[in-house]
Amino acid sequence: MAMHWLLIGLALLLALAIIAIGTQYILSPTAATRSFGLPLPENGTNIAWWLRLKGVRDIASGLTVLALMAWGTPRGVGIVLLAEAFIPVGDMLLVLAAKGSTRSAFGMHAVTAVVMVLTAIPLIMGVR
Repeated sequence: MAMHWLLIGLALLLALAIIAIGTQYILSPTAATRSFGLPLPENGTNIAWWLRLKGVRDIASGLTVLALMAWGTPRGVGIVLLAEAFIPVGDMLLVLAAKGSTRSAFGMHAVTAVVMVLTAIPLIMGVR
């Protein structure tokens, strides 16, 4: 039973963290982008709005996990976490393909994906 609560706590932490990151992208998109691992986009009047799109999607991803935690099952939370783990994997691959920061690619995006998968699988399997 303790493992179950640890997994639920990790799922909650992941959901709240991505909501916080999304909020940072909405409030201060250029500052948030600095830690992503890619060079800042070219300067232009609409760049901040494009960056804010990422924030909206991050918040929606976190809210999806929170909604399932409130009204779904642990297995459902695990399935969504596993599906959403493709986001940091994709981010990592894009940063690496663009020859961005390998430190961010592996230290942030890959670690996030691993934590998501390691949280998701036992939830899907029904570990208590």
